[in-house]
Amino acid sequence: MSSIANVVNGQITNNNASATSAATKAAEAANKQAGGALDKDAFLKLLVTQMKYQDPLEPTDNTEYVSQLATFSELEEMQNLNSSMGRQSASSLIGQYVYIEETDSTGNSKTAEGTVDYVTFSGGKTYLSIEGTLYNYDDLKTVSDSEYTLAVKLADTLVSEMNKLPALNNLTKDNLASVGNIVNAYSNMSNYQRSFMSDEASAVYNAYAQWYMNQTTEADDADSTEEAIEQA
Repeated sequence: MSSIANVVNGQITNNNASATSAATKAAEAANKQAGGALDKDAFLKLLVTQMKYQDPLEPTDNTEYVSQLATFSELEEMQNLNSSMGRQSASSLIGQYVYIEETDSTGNSKTAEGTVDYVTFSGGKTYLSIEGTLYNYDDLKTVSDSEYTLAVKLADTLVSEMNKLPALNNLTKDNLASVGNIVNAYSNMSNYQRSFMSDEASAVYNAYAQWYMNQTTEADDADSTEEAIEQA
């Protein structure tokens, strides 16, 4: 960019310091307003500042302006494309299970998770709604398939319920109902969901299931014997 030339008493006096200062202030103001990123508005302000403070005796070549305007148009198109793609990507998360990690002003992290109810756009930003609370799309950490999430939760729940039971040798008939619930829950799980249980947890389950089968078989045999005696 050409420097500024002031005419004082018929003499041309260069004032590069003033031009540099004005351009610097304009750049800082545009950058601050853009939040630290050179967006299309900031770019246009810098271009206007360049035109305002050019040397009237040596104006910037028109070709250079055309080149800068072309760059501005490309920048605007890229930003519009990125915005459109970002919205489409966010909208595709509706119904998906996501994990959010936010960082507050003190640097502490806070996590949230749940199914995305809807996506909204405000102030140039995208927000995900999870159980009525809006979270910034930029804080998205992980997206999980709903079937995968369900499988993990079912497996974890089953293992947690087994951990509440006494050791196998300490089981009594008072635990029959609890073990029965676990057996029923396992029988309703798909092979894919069962695959999320560790080998150790599966072995423990099989032991409890065998105990439950033995107890119910003995009870059925006792009922059959009693019925036979009554009929005799």
